[in-house]
Amino acid sequence: MKVLKKGLIYLVILFASIMVSTAVAKIQYHDFVVQATPVKRLCKTWSAITVNGQYPGPTLEVNDGDTLVISVVNRARYNVTIHWHGIRQIRTAWADGPEFITQCPIRPGGSYTYRFTIEGQEGTLWWHAHSSWLRATVYGALIIYPRQGSTYPFPEPKRETPIVLGEWWNANPIDVVDEATRTGGAPNISDAYTINGQPGDLYSCSSSETIIVPIDTGETNLLRVINAALNQELFFAVANHQLTVVGVDAGYLKPFTTSVIMLGPGQTTDVLITGDQTPARYYMAAQPYQTVQGAPFDNTTTTAILEYISAPCPSRGMLGTPVMPTLPAFNDTATVTAFTQNLRSPSNVSVPTDIDESLFFTIGLGLFSCPPNFSSDQCQGPNRTRFASSMNNVSFVLPSSYSILQAHHQGIPGVFTKDFPAAPPVQFDYTGNVSQSLWQPVPGTKVYKLKYGSNVQLVLQDTSIVSGENHPIHLHGYNFYIVAEGFGNFNPATDTAKFNLVDPPMRNTVGVPANGWAVIRFLADNPGVWIMHCHLDVHITWGFAMAFLVENGDGELQSLESPPEDLPPC
Repeated sequence: MKVLKKGLIYLVILFASIMVSTAVAKIQYHDFVVQATPVKRLCKTWSAITVNGQYPGPTLEVNDGDTLVISVVNRARYNVTIHWHGIRQIRTAWADGPEFITQCPIRPGGSYTYRFTIEGQEGTLWWHAHSSWLRATVYGALIIYPRQGSTYPFPEPKRETPIVLGEWWNANPIDVVDEATRTGGAPNISDAYTINGQPGDLYSCSSSETIIVPIDTGETNLLRVINAALNQELFFAVANHQLTVVGVDAGYLKPFTTSVIMLGPGQTTDVLITGDQTPARYYMAAQPYQTVQGAPFDNTTTTAILEYISAPCPSRGMLGTPVMPTLPAFNDTATVTAFTQNLRSPSNVSVPTDIDESLFFTIGLGLFSCPPNFSSDQCQGPNRTRFASSMNNVSFVLPSSYSILQAHHQGIPGVFTKDFPAAPPVQFDYTGNVSQSLWQPVPGTKVYKLKYGSNVQLVLQDTSIVSGENHPIHLHGYNFYIVAEGFGNFNPATDTAKFNLVDPPMRNTVGVPANGWAVIRFLADNPGVWIMHCHLDVHITWGFAMAFLVENGDGELQSLESPPEDLPPC
């Protein structure tokens, strides 16, 4: 009788908890219309591809546990997909979005509804197009608040403001990348950087639209900083104000204070800023962090204005010139290293230790020899070559007839192979003077297969082929722990001792240092096909990507869901 009574009590409690969680979690419905919209920047008006006519696109605000149902209608003249950057997509890889990886694109005139649930994530993420260079203007913030009834692990801020850093061309970005693909050379650099879509006071025809962020004396504002730039890492600072870093990539951190942060494309950083200065107007500014020696880059500065509500009237509006922050030199790697070394999880975490898959991937640039049937204007890379990128000497080629996930799920042969190498085919002095015989990668559509539940360690090793460079590497479908970073060639005999297996930061995008390495670890607990690529879009255009194929585990809850009926046809 006592056992029966305890059982009934347990069932009542379980039913009550299910009812509470069901009542709290919401289903949100959104319509995204991808369309051409006139957008004026830098004195010129261009027909930009936008979502719902907005640039940047709409900000999505959800709570952990919510489900999103987003209908995307393509009224533009280009193929499009949408990627929900950093969302785990547990068992819902069909909603991840990368073109020809998890779906075929939404063709002009077509539509597709993305359906997924936020599970165990809080903080700042974002969404963006994952087709060609549409990401230049098709992007927006995705803010995940704690579950209802929960709070932040820091004092509640008075205000919250998304700060979305972008990159602007006085041209059609698709034309820019198409021309680079035709010539084999580097694409034209951008003409401006933006904050929430606006270049700011330092550019022509821009001052009247400069973004103003309010603050008042004594109050705290949570700035949710997102680097949505296409091809550039960026420093960010606010004049005369310290930034308390509390999170990155929708994960909390041990708070620390700094005067400047650096974000690679794809990365997000949450910072608290307090109104503790003389009431006035202060610039917040972003400018490039650049590690490729001798390469042209957009060396301009975008600004917004932090404006105190209580500032005297003469200090507001056009009469008050804001104070400009001091930002690091464009090549200040020491500041970047000091910043990343401060990133720590808020408490001890369960880092995978019994490693099942120990992988070593070389990453970086390369050059393809000019094909015999190509003219000289089609080989405008160094010494009449065409630029390339690769991982483990494989330059990734997107399929064109099926997505890899569809081919895997349906057993369609000939779309991809499962022989991506676990280590580079040739060992060499990766960051030294590399023989030019190793500069040319091999094209291929290769994946690396992982068993469900395997513990993975991956060393990402930059190379000095063509040039060493800081690469923001993004893994879809997963968060991972960054257990170590360093410069030179990774040496397991000595560098393993540097691993932080106690409180490393958890991210979805890691900046691999120029001529250096990073080590990440993750548990392969999400079945599907997950692309990993450099988030400098010029590099993924050149083949800087690979994909993990994570097999199903045991039972329904460890298996990929069936594809939705409205998955775009190929």
